[in-house]
Amino acid sequence: MRITKICVVAMLAAPAMWAQEPAGDKATFQQKLAEVKEAAAVNLTNLKKYQWLQTTQIEIKGDKKNEEMAQCRYGADGKLQRTPVGTPTAPKEPPGGLKGKFAKKKIEEMKDYTERLKSLIGHYAPPDPQRLKNVAQSGKANLERTAGVVTLTFQGYYKMGDTVEIAYDTGAKKLQSYNVNTYLDGPKDIVTMTNDFANLPDGTNFLHQTVLDATEKEIHITRTNSGHSLIPN
Repeated sequence: MRITKICVVAMLAAPAMWAQEPAGDKATFQQKLAEVKEAAAVNLTNLKKYQWLQTTQIEIKGDKKNEEMAQCRYGADGKLQRTPVGTPTAPKEPPGGLKGKFAKKKIEEMKDYTERLKSLIGHYAPPDPQRLKNVAQSGKANLERTAGVVTLTFQGYYKMGDTVEIAYDTGAKKLQSYNVNTYLDGPKDIVTMTNDFANLPDGTNFLHQTVLDATEKEIHITRTNSGHSLIPN
């Protein structure tokens, strides 16, 4: 059972002691959103010079089900390329007999659920600039400030009642985090995704870790990017 390509293209930052921007100051909000988009574009160009290792771990109800490693880099077409490294953890074979049939049914149900979960996350990662703009123009977004950091919050980004939060360091012009709170089959089927960013020695911002939780099925996925090195000329 695998969930792959849950990728986020740079966009983020985080809060602490808030001073909320006046709700009617749409010009300021749009300005900060434009800054985030520009910083993300510049940073992506720098990140294309690197290759790195990506590790994905999947747990269901506390039981480790799968672990994958891949070497990552951006191709000439600008798309992220993932080359598997090593052998992924093999899933356990269900037993035979009636118990086995029941286990296989559960496996198929979980596969269906994870496919729909992957489809849901695809609407959030990477975030759609036009959708962000539409939410802001509809008045369902706000901007909060703390020391050197602004947090842009969007409500009803894709589903009624969901929340998308982008945190951005205005001084360093770096993304800090991109967080999503949504649901799959209903309000109780909560799905959260947190994305934390870090900096390489040359200042390039990169997505360090993504954590996805689907509480109804107790699915926990952690994807970590590390070991960045410049691509040889």
